Amino acid sequence: MSQNHVSGLEASAVSVLKRAVELDQSGRLQESLVCYQEGIQLLMDALKAIKDESKRGHYRERIRGYMDRAEQLKALVNQMKEDGKYHEQIKVPEDAIGYGYEALFKPYISSSLTEVWVEDPYIRHTHQLYNFLRFCEMLLKSSGKVKTIHLLTTQDEGDSRQQGGALAELTDSLAAEGVALDLQFSSTIHDREIRFDNGWIIKIGRGLDYFKRPKGRFSIGYCDYDLRPCLETTVDIFHTKHTKTL
Repeated sequence: MSQNHVSGLEASAVSVLKRAVELDQSGRLQESLVCYQEGIQLLMDALKAIKDESKRGHYRERIRGYMDRAEQLKALVNQMKEDGKYHEQIKVPEDAIGYGYEALFKPYISSSLTEVWVEDPYIRHTHQLYNFLRFCEMLLKSSGKVKTIHLLTTQDEGDSRQQGGALAELTDSLAAEGVALDLQFSSTIHDREIRFDNGWIIKIGRGLDYFKRPKGRFSIGYCDYDLRPCLETTVDIFHTKHTKTL
């Protein structure tokens, strides 16, 4: 392994661990834990290529310190989950970037995830249907093994053909990937909630539609949601040992 590669690993580790500490200090425990774990792995990868024994000792000490904090966090999160008291809140500021679906949901997706429930009354218009498509793509790319996605939304009375056609196409496309889309409509829902069968519940004030309209089809943020400015919203995260269907 070249010195440049080791330096790159170290720089990446520093960045990820700095983020872990910031999240830790702001009470975003599950996100912080994921960052600590990623940063520790990067440091361990760099350690394998270091020959200087004094530098190896320095790395081991840093890794031990971060591992101790990660273990403390893991125990705290597990205890809160066990007691049914886990609640974390993320405030997304107006015009903030970096809150794409992958960034927001990744800390709560585990390899045990197989089923997802989405309750969102606004999966109707073109951009909202694309939001749901992006969310499904994010699930397919994740570490989970999602087999079923349930969507409860309202029917577009103005243009039900477009909504119905888009969701039918998505149903077929997901089926080709081995994922079933269970679609239901309700005229009375107003809550916005996403549930994972690993116990995590994510409530976003604006549902999946918390991004600003891009300035144009060829402007930054049109394709990559991480680069698209957000509307102000609040995200509440809970955990329950008994996931209920919507």
